[in-house]
Amino acid sequence: MLTTLSFIRCSSIGFLLLILLSVPPSSQAASFQDTQSIFAPSLSNPPSPPSPEVAAQYQRAYSLLFNPHSSPDYTSALPLLRLSASQHFAPAEFLLGYLYNHGQGVPLDYAQAAEHYRAAATLGHPGGENNLGGLYQYGRGVPKDIHRAFQYYRAAAEHGNVMGEYNLATFYRLGYATPPDAVEAAKWFRAAADQGLASAQANLAWFYFQGTGVPIDYAQSAHYARLAADQGLPHAAINYAYLCEHGMGVSRDYLAAYLWYSRAVARGDKSAASPLKSVAHHLSREQLQQANAQLDADASHSQPPDAASANGDITLFEHP
Repeated sequence: MLTTLSFIRCSSIGFLLLILLSVPPSSQAASFQDTQSIFAPSLSNPPSPPSPEVAAQYQRAYSLLFNPHSSPDYTSALPLLRLSASQHFAPAEFLLGYLYNHGQGVPLDYAQAAEHYRAAATLGHPGGENNLGGLYQYGRGVPKDIHRAFQYYRAAAEHGNVMGEYNLATFYRLGYATPPDAVEAAKWFRAAADQGLASAQANLAWFYFQGTGVPIDYAQSAHYARLAADQGLPHAAINYAYLCEHGMGVSRDYLAAYLWYSRAVARGDKSAASPLKSVAHHLSREQLQQANAQLDADASHSQPPDAASANGDITLFEHP
């Protein structure tokens, strides 16, 4: 459904270069359209705060849909959700958009998803702004319009939405609907990374390694690569292992490199097998036993990474 990140090995130094794939370049040629009309009217007369009853309706609907101890009760939740949305409660509009976007409890209907996301965005909901941007990017339920996608991602990012920050950074990185701007890309990747988004952390690690939009800083590269690797991204684990192997930004540590290459292999990235074998030659039998015991302990209580983080989705959608 969503285009994902791929990676190649940089020929000169062996660090993994994340290649961001997104909408086809032909979409960049679309004529610019006036985007002022897509935003909410001036908030000099903002909507009245929701009543406690409206918020309670939403909370009840949410609990019926996302109770970890029971399956979703769409029959009971949807009327409450629609009632709350009819009173201009932004989270309810957003959630209805999400359900139509994914065909959960209602027929899959991108046009209805766009309508509800737009209503949420008009009320200032950052998730609605981000997800409406995604629909415009791919032309789902609305005409494909990369410029509107950019504007909505920017609005979401400026409202602190981590998905919007990541998507805006990607547009700046690739020059979609805006001239390429590595400095702006780094700024927004950092904003998303510092909110804990693994895909943004992995990209920022590469930026610091290459000196793209920021000065080369191997310590910062190692910092963000490690954060992303800890969240389960295989390519980030390889990148951090590489830095450990070569003592770049961190002390040279063959044992740590062996551990992180091994974790990347265990998470499905077989490209780590060759450097793993090479690093193993630097370790004693006792060190290998220690490392393999640690890996066994990891496996006994590990959890698979979040799908969006593991795949490095180029366009990340906000979830309820």
